[in-house]
Order: sequence, then C-alpha cells, then structure tokens
Amino acid sequence: MKVIEIEGVSWTRNDKPILKQVDWTLQAGEHWAIIGLNGSGKTSLLKMITGYEWPSRGSIRVLGHTYGRCEIREVRKKIGWVSSALRDEMYPSDTALEVVISGKFASIGLWDQTSEVDRDKAGNLLERFGMARLKDERFGTLSQGEKQKVLLARALMAEPKLLILDEPCFGLDIKAREEVLTDLEQTGRLEQAPTMLYVTHHIEEIQPVFTHALVLRDGEVIAAGEKHRTLTSANLRDAFGIDVQVEWSDDRPWIKVGNRVE
Repeated sequence: MKVIEIEGVSWTRNDKPILKQVDWTLQAGEHWAIIGLNGSGKTSLLKMITGYEWPSRGSIRVLGHTYGRCEIREVRKKIGWVSSALRDEMYPSDTALEVVISGKFASIGLWDQTSEVDRDKAGNLLERFGMARLKDERFGTLSQGEKQKVLLARALMAEPKLLILDEPCFGLDIKAREEVLTDLEQTGRLEQAPTMLYVTHHIEEIQPVFTHALVLRDGEVIAAGEKHRTLTSANLRDAFGIDVQVEWSDDRPWIKVGNRVE
C-alpha cells in the first residue's frame, strides 16, 4: 500500500516558488526522514500532506485518498502529529492523562465525554513511555522532555496510520532528546506501528528504525530513497551548502562540519 503519493507538486505563494515539481512515494512498512535547512520546504510539504495548504500544480494522495476528491477531515483522523510547537498549544492546567485522551478527539483540551476505556488506554500509553507516575500532574509543570513524551502518547491515542514528527526534539537537552528518540525507535518497531515521517535538519536524530530519507533544498528534492544511499556526504553538502562528512555508527548517521561551500 502507498501511504503517500505526491506527483508533480509545485506551490507558489506571493509569486515565490516554495515547492518545485516534487515527486515522492512512501510505501507501507517504510519510515522516512525529511532533511533540509530552514526554508527548504519541509514544513510546506507537511502542510500539503495534511491538507492545510493546496498545491498550485500536481496531485496528492494520502492513505488511499486523493485530495480534491475526499473529505480531508476524515483523512486527518488517521494522521498523528507531534511537534515542538504543539507543546505550547496544550492547556497547562490539563493533566498529562487528559492531554493524552484529547488525542482521541484531535482536540486541544477535553470537550467530549470520556470513558473508563479511554482512561485505561491513555494510562497504558503513558506507561509505555515511562510517564505513568506523572499521569495526574499538570501539563504545564512537566519538563520539556516529559511534555514531548505525553504528546507522543497523545498522537498514538487514535491509533493513526501515519505519524508525523515535526522537529519533535527541538529545544530538548541531550538526555531528553535521546529518551524521546528511544521512544520513537520502540514505537516504530511495534507490530502495528504507524508509518512514521520524521522532519529535522539534525541527521543524528535519525534512529535505526528509519529506513528512507528525503533531502530538500530550496523546495526541490535533491535525493530520495534508502537512507544509506541518500544521506551521503555529497548530498548533504549540496543540501546544507557547507563541507560535511557523514559517518555511520550503529546504523545512525553523524555529521562532521567543515567549511562553507561556495
């Protein structure tokens, strides 16, 4: 099954080209990382996938639904979302458990009736990420790393088919970052794991569970495919505009930075 099919997608805003002739297919069973500098088109591509922006040209098909011929709100119910920005949107007075349950309804705050089944499921998700002891703590009192674990549990509450991770480690210290990355690694290896899409410009965050990578520069795809063939020194020099060397350790890429490429 093709989870995402993007064909010939271009997007222009205020006469400025943001995405340029993007072609990309993500198959079930694959987990992808999207790499690129700020302004390379990563966030714009996510907006296309989630139906919050519309391409100037091209077609988009997500989870078997062709955009323009389907009810996008129904597609979004199958997509989980975790980002650093989402931390600031949650109500600080809600408990960790309430935040997780809200994922069932894709709401900020709880406005719907919840059941014992909902509470048990949310509690189990918190336990999976080592957060059970904090289930009754106010979201606003948690550390940044703890908040991100709660948001990961929230994203899984609705059992999504596609899990989008938009720079989820932004603002985390190294300990919290590695804990969140370990949680993502374990999530991606579950028997019924959602397809994961991880957006970053820090390639060292790409855990072994990720199988493929897409590299963007100025709205164009410069490389896409199996991660070892895509995350090469040459491709990342092209994407980042600096002299870099990519080294692999335990199936995880690391980068050494040299001089700027003119």
